[in-house]
Amino acid sequence: MLNDGQSATWGAVPGAARAILDEGFLRLGDYDAETKRWSIHYVRGGDRKRIEEGIIAVVGERPDGSKDLAYVDVTKRKNFPKTVWNRTAHDATAHGTRLLKELLPGRKFPFPKALYAVEDVLRFFVADKPDAIILDFFSGSGTTAHAVMRLNKQDGGRRRAIIVTNNEVSAEEQAELRDQNLRPGDVAWERRGICEFITNPRITAAVTGLTPERVPIKGDYKFTDEFPMADGFEENVEFFTLTYEAPLRVASNREFARIAPLLWMRAGFRGRRINDISGGWDVTDAYGVLADLDQTDAFLAAIEEAPDAAIAFVVTNEDRLFEAVVRELPESVEPVRLYEAYLRNFEIETGRSSL
Repeated sequence: MLNDGQSATWGAVPGAARAILDEGFLRLGDYDAETKRWSIHYVRGGDRKRIEEGIIAVVGERPDGSKDLAYVDVTKRKNFPKTVWNRTAHDATAHGTRLLKELLPGRKFPFPKALYAVEDVLRFFVADKPDAIILDFFSGSGTTAHAVMRLNKQDGGRRRAIIVTNNEVSAEEQAELRDQNLRPGDVAWERRGICEFITNPRITAAVTGLTPERVPIKGDYKFTDEFPMADGFEENVEFFTLTYEAPLRVASNREFARIAPLLWMRAGFRGRRINDISGGWDVTDAYGVLADLDQTDAFLAAIEEAPDAAIAFVVTNEDRLFEAVVRELPESVEPVRLYEAYLRNFEIETGRSSL
């Protein structure tokens, strides 16, 4: 029991239970003949607060003196996940391993999660957030991204998934590849890595409805939304390879093409992506990049004509010049000094290091 007399999360101690009983918020449940014990149901503190706020109403009283409750607006009812889930839909063998075999025939991945289990987990948190961004930094076979596609199809949402994985090769396959005189970095070795062999092909198969061999996927999706897996999804997907770039090449603006996807993602993954700034600047519906400050006037005019542009990336190592551009930007546009933060990550004491 807590110091203020409230019950612990696992139940109510006798003193707290008597107080809850006096309020009409505790009743006996079923009798278990095997254990010779009664179950006890009571209204927890969170729901008692909702009664005070008018979200839950007392709609009657039972013969035992306990109160009957109901949500005034059922859409405000909160559902909380239980500790143990045992739904058929959450069977990892049927809806993880076997489902992956349908998507990627002949390819193995150890213990993929059940697609519908991950879908249900996400639903608790983003069911009412159709524009949510979901980040999975250890994505494995890509089940999270697949589940996000399912949710979007069910309610027309525009949720986005960012999934990250390495391209590690299993220990068993490493031995086989080494017997073939292959080493990490070799094309044939990297093709067997988790990202190239499982994650990317699985997401591609889910979207297109086709296996890597371009054969329509067999079987149907089940439960909340049932339809043939061969139908695929109306989703846009891009695959990026994370690399380390030499700071001096970045600082001299010779690696913009490699940085470009990050800017597009930072600006919200929408609209055209700026891949080339050889003209000195460019502006899309979502963001702009200014690389030649001699063309600031033209850049600012274009930003003014793009009311949905939210970010302006300015390439300069001069504080004064950056501040001058910032003063002229619309208040709705966030200024970002390009490369400064990136390059600082490579500073080691007084020197610089490229990884």
